[in-house]
Parts: sequence; structure tokens; C-alpha cells
Amino acid sequence: MPVTPCRPKWRGTMTDRERFNRQMHYQSIDRCFNMEFGYWDENFREWDLFTANGIRNNAEADLFFNFDRIANAVGSIWMAPAFETRVIEETATTRVIVDPNGLHKEVPKDGHDTIPHYLRASIVTPEDWRREKALRFDRAHPSRRVDVAALQRAHPPDRTYPLGVYCGSLMGRIRDMLTFEGIAYAIFDCPDMLEDMVETACVLVEDYLDQVLGKVDFDYASGWEDICFKNGPIVTLDFFHQVVVPRYKRIGRKLHAHGIDLWYTDCDGDVRPLLPGFLEAGINCLFPYEVNSCAHVSELFSEYGRDLRIMGGVDKMALGQGPKAIRAYLESLAPSVERGGYIPFCDHRCPPNVRPADYLYYLDLKESMFGLR
Repeated sequence: MPVTPCRPKWRGTMTDRERFNRQMHYQSIDRCFNMEFGYWDENFREWDLFTANGIRNNAEADLFFNFDRIANAVGSIWMAPAFETRVIEETATTRVIVDPNGLHKEVPKDGHDTIPHYLRASIVTPEDWRREKALRFDRAHPSRRVDVAALQRAHPPDRTYPLGVYCGSLMGRIRDMLTFEGIAYAIFDCPDMLEDMVETACVLVEDYLDQVLGKVDFDYASGWEDICFKNGPIVTLDFFHQVVVPRYKRIGRKLHAHGIDLWYTDCDGDVRPLLPGFLEAGINCLFPYEVNSCAHVSELFSEYGRDLRIMGGVDKMALGQGPKAIRAYLESLAPSVERGGYIPFCDHRCPPNVRPADYLYYLDLKESMFGLR
């Protein structure tokens, strides 16, 4: 069933593509780019706003709220094939499954959103890695081949929305494969194995970029690098700067050679220790920028100036505290929106404790403050 928007699209005099590019390059705009990062799975079951209108997922929610359009082109740059998902044990309330990353994990049967209890990884030793690398990281696997013509048809040069090229993850997906504990041990116990994993991830990204750059007109690059928590990175800064940053630079050189100078990565937690390395390599935008584990967006802008852009940064805790807190937080962000290089939205998936009425208040207030005047 087609989605019927519940509200008009924000008025504007530019296309979504023009607006996004100008806003992220500190140029004048008609109004702020209007987007959100999405919602917890529970929201689609618990918010009457969604259930009454048949909204089942984040893609439908974007249409429902009539946000500006932003798109991403994603290639096969990780495992191919992934591990087979299977159940290996059950209790009355939980299942132990093997997931696509080869992790054995305990998950609730009722399907509610929670961090799984990880039991063990399939890849622990260098021997494990050699075996699985041969099976699952073959650069010549048929899935690696991009249908460039189809991509060009899907995203023509005269499109009105921004399109990104996905540059994957050099450490976050490895963390998923090894677990938090596993990657922490591997840095010290198996550094050569871990560096080969980073190199493998980098080469797969480079192979993808070599197929699409120059063939499709991209506006930005994106990535996912979930390697921080509230106390900082889960990897040592030495390993990050000596092993990871040089690979980022290789990717960055390819992007810059094709005129792509905006590159965001999705890294939660306190990213401040990694930020100098990100910027050195060309990753110059944070997304969706979690506030409580880091700092108010204005603090980073004060420190890094126009070298940095941010997408996100609206405190989800404030959204859950009602209209007064929502207004106060958006007012604190107004100078950052005005200066440019910043698109405000909830600093991760919006949780179900936010009341639908308060969420609509937030969207209305955001439009009144940052929409077309």
C-alpha cells in the first residue's frame, strides 16, 4: 500500500540536493534540510501514530512525515556469503542463534529491542580468520560486481535529491565479527590478523569505488564505524592511527579524485579521541552524533570550526521529557544551524518512550525554527 503523508513537505525554493550540498558546505540556503534517522522497532508496534496508519518501518516513516529525500548507493563490501543464521538452542524465553557474523548470541523470543548476550565468535584465532577469509571475503565473488547501468538508471544526473556512496567500515564490522571483547584481545594478541582484516575491508571498499566513481554523480560518501562507547574508543589510539587511518586515507584519495569532499561516518559514543584521525583522513562529518556520550554540537564546532560537519545531535533524552525540554534543546542548537554545516535530528533512532504527540510537537517546532521564513 502506498504511504499517505501525514503532513506537508516543508516549503522551499531549492531542490533537496541543492539544499543539502549548500548547507553542508556552509553556503546560503532557503531552509534547513529536513530529515530524521529513524525509530526503534518498538515504535512501529507501540505508537498509535504508526499503527493506525500502517507504518511498518523507517523507509515508510520517512514518506509518512514527508522528510527531504536522501539516498545511498551500497555495494557488496563485506562477507559474501555471510554465515547462515540458525537456532542452536532454545529456552522458554530465549533463543541461542548463530547470526550472519558467525556470532553465537542469546536473544529474547519476544523480539524486543535489546543488545544481545554474545556467547562466542566463530573467528578467534588467525587460523579461523584464514579459513573464513577464503570462504567469505573473496574479491572475485559474483556479488562484488556492480550493475552500473542499473545504478545510473536509478539515480540519474538530473535527480533532485543527494546521493551518497557507501564506504563501509574498517573496524566496526570487524568488531561485529569478533565481539567487543574479541577485538580488544586481538589488538594485543593477534595484531597481524587484525591488520589483515582492516586491509581486507579496505580493499573491498576500494574495489567497489573503482567500479562506480566517475560513472555516477555522487554528492557525499558515508560509512559506519561503531567503535566508541561512552568512555571513548574500544580500540587503542596507536592501532587506530597506525593501521586504520592510513587505509581511510586511501579511500579518501579516491573520493577526492572524483570531487567528493563530504564524508560522514556513523560512530556512536564519545568520538572525540578519534576525531583528529578522522579529519586527517578526510572523514569530516559525524552522524548521527550522540550527545550524552560526547558533547553538545556547539562545543565541537568551537574546537574544529568549518573543518567539521555534524548530522544529528538532538538529544533523544530531551525528546522524552516533553515540550519544554524539546524547545530548550532546539533553541540551544539554533546558532549551530544558522552557521551551517549542521543538520539537526534525533541523535540516533528515536526511542518508544517519546510520546507521539511530543514527537509531532518536535517536528512542528523544528519547522517553525529552521524552515522557510
